[in-house]
Amino acid sequence: MAGARGARTGGGRCWALPTALLCAYGFFCSVRPSEPFLTRYLLGPHKNLTQSQVFNEIYPVWTYSYLVLLFPVFLATDYLRYKPVVLLQGLSLIVTWFMLLYAQGLLAIQFLEFFYGVGTATDIAYYSYIYSVVDLNWYQKVTSYCRSATLVGYTVGSVSGQVLVSVAGWSLFSLNVISLTSVSIAFGMAWFLPMPQKSLFFHHVSSQQISREMKVIDCKNGSAVQDHPDMQRMPGWEDETKVPLNEEELPSQKQEQKVDILKVLSDLWQDFLQCYSSRTMLCWSVWWALSTCGYFQVINYAQGLWEMVLPSHNSELYNGGVEAVSTLLGAVSVVVVGHIKTSWATWGEVALALFSFLIAAAVYIMDTVHNIWVCYASYVVFRIIYMLLITIATFQIATNLSVERYALVFGVNTFIALALQTLLTLIVVDASGLGLDIFTQFMIYASYFAAISLLFLGSGIYSIIRTYRRQEQVQSRSPESH
Repeated sequence: MAGARGARTGGGRCWALPTALLCAYGFFCSVRPSEPFLTRYLLGPHKNLTQSQVFNEIYPVWTYSYLVLLFPVFLATDYLRYKPVVLLQGLSLIVTWFMLLYAQGLLAIQFLEFFYGVGTATDIAYYSYIYSVVDLNWYQKVTSYCRSATLVGYTVGSVSGQVLVSVAGWSLFSLNVISLTSVSIAFGMAWFLPMPQKSLFFHHVSSQQISREMKVIDCKNGSAVQDHPDMQRMPGWEDETKVPLNEEELPSQKQEQKVDILKVLSDLWQDFLQCYSSRTMLCWSVWWALSTCGYFQVINYAQGLWEMVLPSHNSELYNGGVEAVSTLLGAVSVVVVGHIKTSWATWGEVALALFSFLIAAAVYIMDTVHNIWVCYASYVVFRIIYMLLITIATFQIATNLSVERYALVFGVNTFIALALQTLLTLIVVDASGLGLDIFTQFMIYASYFAAISLLFLGSGIYSIIRTYRRQEQVQSRSPESH
C-alpha cells in the first residue's frame, strides 16, 4: 500500500509540466483572430472569390474531409500514441493559414479546406493525450484546464480580431498573419510534450495483470464512481466529455499488450450492438447526431448569411464580438444546466422537442429578418441553446454507459452527424447538387430543426403516456400483493 501511495504521489508531481504544455498548445491553437472574418476575407480583394465559389464549392470540402478522416485518425491517434497526431494537427493548421495568406485560385483554397479538415479531425489527440501521461487523481483537474485553455484562446482570438479590425483598422491579411504566428507557436510547443508510453487499444496494460477496480469520472458532479467489479469490459474510445480513469494497476506487474486491429474492430462492433440496444441511449444519441449535423451547417455558413444581409464592403462587421459573446454565454449555460435537478428520463424528450423548436425559430428569424443585429442576436441564442442541450445529452448518455463504452457511442454519434451533414451539404449546398443560395439554405436548416422538434415531441408524449400507464399498473397490483 505504501508503495502504491508513493507511486501515486510521484504521478501527481509530474502532471504539471505536460498539462501546462498541452494547455499552452491548446490556447495558441485557438487564438485565431482572423477566423470570424474568413468569409469576408475570401470574398475580398485578397482572394477575389465569388459567393457561389465560397459557399457551394469551397466550404463543403471541409465537411467531406472531416468525415473521411475521422475514423482513420482515431485509430492512428491510438496506434501512434497521441503526440505524433498532435504534431500533425499543428502542422496542418500552419499549412492552412499559410495557404490562406498566399494561395490563389479555387483549387488551392479547396486544398486549404482539406488541411483544415485534417486539423479538425485530429482534435481527438489534444483531448485524449493528457489522460495517458497523468495519474487518475488528476483527471478532473487537467480536463478542466485543457477545456479552459481552448475556450480562453478562442475568446481572446475573437475579441482581439474584432478590436484590431474595428478600432485599430488592421487589414484581414494582418489578422491571418497573427493566426499563422499563433498556430506556429503552438506547433513549436507540441514538440516538448512527453511521449506517452501507453494508449487504449494498441499499447495498453494486459487486463489479466490489473486489479478489477476501475473508476470513471461522473459528468454530473465530477466525482469518481466505481464500476461494478463483475462487469465485462472491452476497449472504449477516448472522449472529451467523460474520461475513463486509469486502471488500478499492480505496480510490479505492468505489461504492454499489443492488440490486433481486427480484434479491436471486432470488440468495437460488439460494444456498438450492445450500446444501441437501449431505447434511452438510442433516443439521446439520435438527437445528438441530428442536432449536431444542423449545428455544424449553421455555424459553417452563418458568416455567409451575415455577408448577404450586410455586405462588409459597405459597413463594419462585428463577427468577432458575436463569436466571443456566444461562446462565453454558452459556457455559462453549460455550468448552469449542471445544477438543474429534474427527471430527464421522463421529461427529457419533451424538453428536447421544445428547445429544438426554439432553435428552429432562431434560425428562421436569422434567415427572414434581414437585419444584422437581429441575425447576431439569433445566432447567440442558437449557440446557447445548442450548447445547453448537448450538455444534457452528454450527461444522459454518460450515465447509461460503462467505463469503456461511452466514447464509442460519442464517436459513432459524431460520425453519423458528419455523414448526415455530408449528405445535406451534397444535396443543398454543393455546386454539383442543388447549389442553393444562402437564404434558401437557412430556411431548410430551420425546417430541419422543426422536424427534429416534431419527432421528439411525438416520442416524448409516447414515453410519458407509457410511463404513467406502467405506474398505474404497478399501483393496481400492489393491493393484490398484500
